[in-house]
This record gives sequence, C-alpha cells and structure tokens, in this order.
Amino acid sequence: MDRMLKAARASGSLNLSNRSLKEVPDEVYKSLDAVGEGENWWEAVELQKLILAHNDIQLLKEDIRNLPLLSVLNVSHNKLSNLPTAIGELKSLKALDVSNNLLCEIPEEVGSATALIKFDCSSNQIKDLPCSLGNCLDLSDLKASNNRLTSLPEDLGNCSKMSKLDVEGNKLTTLSEKLVASWTSLTELNAGNFLRCNSITGDAAKNTLGDIPESIGSLSRLIRLDLHQNRIASIPSSIKGCSLLAEFYMGNNFLTSLPTEIGELMNLGSFDLHSNKLKEYPVEACKLKLSVLDLSNNTLSGLPPEIGKHPFMVIVSYIMRRLMTTLRKLVLTGNPIRTLRSSLVTGPTPALLRFLRSRLPAEEESGPSESKENIIARASRLSLGSKELCLGGHGLSDVPPQVWETSDITKVDLSRNSIEDLPVQLSSCASFETLILSRNKIKEWPSAILESLQNLVCLKLDNNPLRQIPSDGFQAVSKLQILDLSGNAGCLPENPAFSVLMQLQELYLRRMQISEIRADIISLPKLRILDMSQNSLQLVPEGFKNATSLQELRLSDNNISTLPPELGLLEPSLQVLQLDGNPLRSIRRTILDRGTKAILAYLKDKLPY
Repeated sequence: MDRMLKAARASGSLNLSNRSLKEVPDEVYKSLDAVGEGENWWEAVELQKLILAHNDIQLLKEDIRNLPLLSVLNVSHNKLSNLPTAIGELKSLKALDVSNNLLCEIPEEVGSATALIKFDCSSNQIKDLPCSLGNCLDLSDLKASNNRLTSLPEDLGNCSKMSKLDVEGNKLTTLSEKLVASWTSLTELNAGNFLRCNSITGDAAKNTLGDIPESIGSLSRLIRLDLHQNRIASIPSSIKGCSLLAEFYMGNNFLTSLPTEIGELMNLGSFDLHSNKLKEYPVEACKLKLSVLDLSNNTLSGLPPEIGKHPFMVIVSYIMRRLMTTLRKLVLTGNPIRTLRSSLVTGPTPALLRFLRSRLPAEEESGPSESKENIIARASRLSLGSKELCLGGHGLSDVPPQVWETSDITKVDLSRNSIEDLPVQLSSCASFETLILSRNKIKEWPSAILESLQNLVCLKLDNNPLRQIPSDGFQAVSKLQILDLSGNAGCLPENPAFSVLMQLQELYLRRMQISEIRADIISLPKLRILDMSQNSLQLVPEGFKNATSLQELRLSDNNISTLPPELGLLEPSLQVLQLDGNPLRSIRRTILDRGTKAILAYLKDKLPY
C-alpha cells in the first residue's frame, strides 16, 4: 500500500480497484500531507484520479474534501448507502461514477461540483435526481439506468451540452417536452427497459412511456434512440427532424402504424419494430437504406394504398426492391403471412432475399428510349446550376467530352456504364471534388489522371474488374475523405499504402475476399466509417481500441467467431457496429439483438479493470 501511495503522489493517479477493501485507507484522504521519508514534497502532486471500484466499501468519508484537485472519482461496484456532501466541494471533478451501489439518493451538494461532465449513478435504488444537477452546465453524459426514477428534474434543461442520456429501466411515465427540446446536442437517448432484474433489489423497474414528445424533432444530432418495452402507441411526425438517426429501437410497444415521415430518416440503418400491432409497412419507409429491419410479431396483413389490392407478398417484394442492396437482416416471424413458406420466414435472411428477388415483377416498359446524345445534352444543361453532372446507367462505353468541357463541375457520376478507360482530358478537371465510377469495366488504377485532381475528396471505383493498385497509387489522392473499392477482389496495394490517406474518413471495402484487417487501415487517424462486410474476416484486431475517431464499423457476413474485449473501449465514440451474418459464439444472441451499445458494454465488462 505504501508503495502504491508513493507512486500516486508522483503520478496524481491511484487505482485500488478489486482489492476487497472494506473501507478507504485513511492515507488516501491526505495525499500530500503524507509525504514519506526520502520523498521530496515539491515533487509530489495532488491526487487527480482515484479508482476504488469493485470493492466492499460501505462508507466514503467527508474527508474526500481534502483532495481538491480530484477530477476523476470511481467508487462503482461497492456497498455505499450514501455519499458524502463534501463531494460538492470538489470543484475540479469532471467524472463521477457511483454506479452499482446501494444508494437511495444523491445529495443536492453534488450540484456544486460544477465542472462535472460525466455522471454515472446507474444500478442503485434512487427515486429522484437532485435538481442541483442543473448547475453542472458542462454535464454531457448522464447515466441513471436501473433505478426507481419517476421523473427527471426540469433543471436538467440547463445542461445544454447533454449528448448522452441513459434512463433505461426506471419508472418514468413521460419525457418532458421542455427537457427534450433543450437537449439539442443529444446524440444518444435510452429510455427503454432492462430485460433483467435489478441486481440490488431483485425486481425489475419498468418505464411506461405512453408517447414520444413532439419536441423529439429538435434533436437533429440524435444517432441512437432506444424506447423499447414501453407503451408507446404512435411515433410523432416530427421524428423527421432527427436526420442523423442511425439506430431506432421501438420493439415491444403498442404501435399500430408508422408516420409517412419515417421515410425521411435517410441515415437509419437498424429499425426494430418487433412485437407491436402494426398492420402495414408504409411505402414511404421503403426508401430507407436499412441493414436490419425487425417486423416480427406484428399483425402485418394490410397494404399501403399505393400498392393496391395484392397479397402480402407484393409489399415485401416492393420493400426488397428498395432495400436489396443494403438489407442484411429481415425478421418477419409471428405475422399472418400465408404466401411465404414457413421455412423461408424462419430461415436465414439471404435465402429469403433470394426467393423474393426471384418473384419481383419485370420492370414495365417506359416508352421509346431517349438517345444517349439527348441524355448527355440534358445532363450537361442541368449541371450549369447544380455543378453536378449525372450520367449514371446510360450504357456509355466512353467518357463523353461534356464531362471536361463543362466548366466548374464539382461532382461527376458515371456509374453503371461500360467504361474501360479514362481519357487524358480528365486531367484538366481541377474542380472535381467527387468522382463516381462504380460498376464499370475499369481495370487499371488511373494514377496519371488522379494526380491532377487536386481537389478530389470522394472517389468511388467499386464493382470494377480493377487490378492491383500500385504501392504508391494512393499518393495521387492523399486528400481523399471517402474511398469505395468494394467488389474489386485483389486490388488493394501492399501494406502500408493506406497510411498516406491521412484525411480519409470513410472507407468501403465490401465483397473483396479480404481475410484480415490491416494495421495501416486501423491506424488512419480520421477514419469515421469502415465497411468490410461480405469478406472472409475471421479476427477483429485488438488494435481497434486506438481507433478513437471510428463511429461506424460494418463487419456483416464474415467468418468472425469472437470479438476482442478491447473493442468495448470504443464506447461511446463507436455508434454503429454491424455483425449480422457472422458465426459469433462468444456473445449471447440476446445481447447482439440489443444493438451496438449493448455489445460494447458487454465487451467492456470483460476487460480486466
């Protein structure tokens, strides 16, 4: 203990977790006063970080005030029944974790610790949060799940920097319109319910929200919304304001319909609607680029008016036409569907998709086809105002001269054609910022042309017969922020070619027969989205723990059987983790079905403290 205290006085950090402590040693409370023989008092520093988690501590003394520079205090997983009021005197305290104790209340004095940014009081027996928390104007992360809260203090509306709020598993009956409207920085809101009992009390507190406040539409930064297992009968049309929403969990509610505005959530990837009372899935929602859609245990039998009087098979086929390229999981069990074999409904999603694809009606003729010359001329005229030239899907075998003759073009879409070579004239297009060449017949990496496109930030060359990119090929596009090479097996340059792409934020490497995730990819400093789905990956490297900018990691349809616990360290920065279609054996299906946050929390708990 003496050796640890000496080290703490030198570093300002003391970790006494998992030591079966019954009480906090008195020496901890008098850090600088206890400078020992042979130590220089001027070399000692005040304690700034104190970890006492996973012990049997029953009392935290008022002497905690003797640590005025403490910025992190973790006393989680102990047996505390109350907190000292002196916590309010810790003016430098930024992170306070008192979760998994026996607390029935939080003292009002905690609101005097106005530097507080992160506060975790989850898994206790707390009935009310102190109104004084509203004085903590920098509070951005509040976890109060698995308690007995019946309401939230209106003073929390002063915490305008609130970005994450977790009140899962309480006794809330409503969310205040005013409070929700005040949290415009919110990225994550969880007011669902636990599937397990409170480990302290042995019972399961449940939120019983009856509605979603209209002010939810003011949360334009919201990424994850979890309201599962409540009593919500409708989703307000204002939900369209949540334009960044990526995960939406509404399972086990009382929904009978969906608003047409749901179709405007263009970033939505996971949509859980299981165990509701839905009778139809709106046509407007068919344009969503979902990867997971759970419609199980509803009463789906009706159809949108736009579809007409057809069997249920038609609406599913219509959905498939829109979602075929992105959907990885479609759950339809527990619905009165008679036009699909039960083995298809209960079987794997790929088999269901193949069957539905085979039943899609042929596209109707749309009249005489327009000549390519007219199509190109019209697109060129439209580009004068938009600065975008769209020539995708017109069967072009060559790049038309209008591409380099039209001035100040910033975006060119030449996807879904039969182009094999890029003309040298493209080198003059210095204004290009986005170049889309997906689904063509390009075989060689166009280094000479790319070197001249100094403003290029987005390049899509997916689904071409691209040969291996030269080892220095990426140097020509070092300013890229978005790169898509999907569907080009064997095209990647040798390691560490990716290391020159220091500005890269989105990387798509789907369907490329890749067997490992390279270190030069993981180490990209600004990478936010990495999509390596539909490959042959077996391992997820531990090195991901350092990918602190990563927000979306898509690894669906690989051969991954285990996940490293270190991946849990990416919480809360990692917002989307897609793992569908992998033979994962180390994580229970109930956890996987709960989504990204539950998976990361599970992995984090597996780490040695």
